[in-house]
Order: sequence, then structure tokens, then C-alpha cells
Amino acid sequence: MLAVLELLQTHGRMNGAEMAARLEIDGRTLRRYVVTLEEMGIPITTERGRHGGYALMAGFKLPPMMFTDDEALALAIGLLAARGLGLAEAAPAVASAQAKLERIMPANLKRRVGAIDETVRLDLSQATSPASNAALVTLSAAAQNRQRVHLHYRSAQGDDSQRDFDPYGLAYRGGRWYVAGMCHLRKDVRSFRLDRVGQVQLLAQQFERPAAFDALAHLSFSVATIPRAFAIEVLLKTDLLSAREHLFDAIGIFEQTEDGVLLRNQSDDLDWFARQLARLPFAFEIHQPPALRDAVRLCAQRLLALVKK
Repeated sequence: MLAVLELLQTHGRMNGAEMAARLEIDGRTLRRYVVTLEEMGIPITTERGRHGGYALMAGFKLPPMMFTDDEALALAIGLLAARGLGLAEAAPAVASAQAKLERIMPANLKRRVGAIDETVRLDLSQATSPASNAALVTLSAAAQNRQRVHLHYRSAQGDDSQRDFDPYGLAYRGGRWYVAGMCHLRKDVRSFRLDRVGQVQLLAQQFERPAAFDALAHLSFSVATIPRAFAIEVLLKTDLLSAREHLFDAIGIFEQTEDGVLLRNQSDDLDWFARQLARLPFAFEIHQPPALRDAVRLCAQRLLALVKK
């Protein structure tokens, strides 16, 4: 219906056959949309015959959309970010959406949105685009409706698999889109990268999502707890807020204790983890593994050697 309204606003008058062809719908569906728009208060004139068609009543204009400054900022940043969030074909879709909005925006709002678009840049260079937006659209709708899906997935090793899946929620992390939910093949909550999803088929079964499920929190926890070569435990002599400010969430699991913040991590590279600890502005105490103490000492010696030079 919005597409019908957009065509009438843009072209003034169009015949039914042309509108139906552009929208890839049949004439009956088009007439139903027109009737619904009329019931909503949009005055559409209809002329029958060979040269007839549909048009908005002369002089009719939709009222301009009104936004507060904060809403306009959110809208502009959202459109800007959408170009780099790893969405297939995002740029033309954003440009089309922005053009439609600008046609009905007041002049002052249009200038504010245009200023953001021209002067603000976001670093989203790590984004990895899925082959299409279909999986994101289908899975987000299935998560909202609590509807089970049948998922075709290809692993990092190139192995293809299929499974029934209850999508609890989606998250964007590290330049990629993920879906988290109950995997009925593995009988556990799992996360899958959308750029590796081949096909998604909606099923009739419904599911119950765990209360207050947070897809991003689950994803961060899963990545931080994948078994690796070294199980690390470090006590940070600070509070939880400061620990999160100076370290990223994906580095591990943070737990507030009486003595500080306990950080647990799984890592294959102790030298890398030592460098993360070396840049902290507060003290820390290494509980395990002992080899991490050696890695921190080696990191300190390298820094001292650079200072002496």
C-alpha cells in the first residue's frame, strides 16, 4: 500500500496495468490496496476506461513528518550505519529510503539529515556481507513470531548440514551478523553466522523463547568460553565498570568479587593476552596459568628495551 501511495505521489496519475506491473501484483490486489488507502483517508480518484487510472485528489499532500532533533539524529545515523553493517545491497536500499523520506521532510529537517550524511563517517570496515538479506529478514521475523525454521548451514570447514532451529534473536558483532537459538540437531543453544546460512524455511511449529534472552550477550559468552590451549584467570584490581572500559567484552567473562573483578578467558596466544594486561592502568593478579606470568615479564622487558633505545 505504501508503494502504491509512493507511485501516486511521484507520478501524479497512473493506469492500473502500469502500477500493477511495477509492483508485480495483479489488478485485484491493486484495487484492494486502493480501497484500503481510501478507507485510511487518502483521497484517490479513479477513472475507468482505456485512458483511465488512479490519481491523488488535486491539492492533497501528506502532512510532513515531524521529528525532534534527537529523532532526526537517530534517523540520520541509522541510515548512515546501515550502509556498512554487512547488509547485502544496503547502499541502494538506504539511498532509496532516504530519497523517499526527504521528499516529505520539512526543509530544516532535510538540511540536518543531509549534514550528518555529508560530514559524519563511521568505521565499519570489518563488515562481512551475507550473500543476500533473505536470511536476516526471515530469521528476524521468525524470532519475533517465535516460529521454528529449517536451516541449511555451511561450516568454516565447508561442511553442509541441515537442522531445525528456534531463532531466539540476532546480533551484529565483529563485522558479522549472527543468529542465536536452540539447535535441535545438537540439542543445545548455538550461534550461527548469517553469511554461512544457505537457506531458511519457515516451519509450522512454535517455540517459547527464554525470558530476557540477550543474543549479543550469549554470543559474547560463547566466543569467550570456547575451549582453547590456555584457560586464563586474572583478578583485576578495579571495579566492573572500569574493567569493561579498558577491556572489550569479548575478551572473557567478568565477575565482580570483593577483591576486584575476576576475568576468565580461553586463549591460544599468551603473548597477545599479556599485551592486553600490560596496557591496563590498574594492578592485576594472575591466578592461572603460570606461563602467563612469564609472558607478562617478557612483554615488560620488551617495553623497557624500547624505552632505553
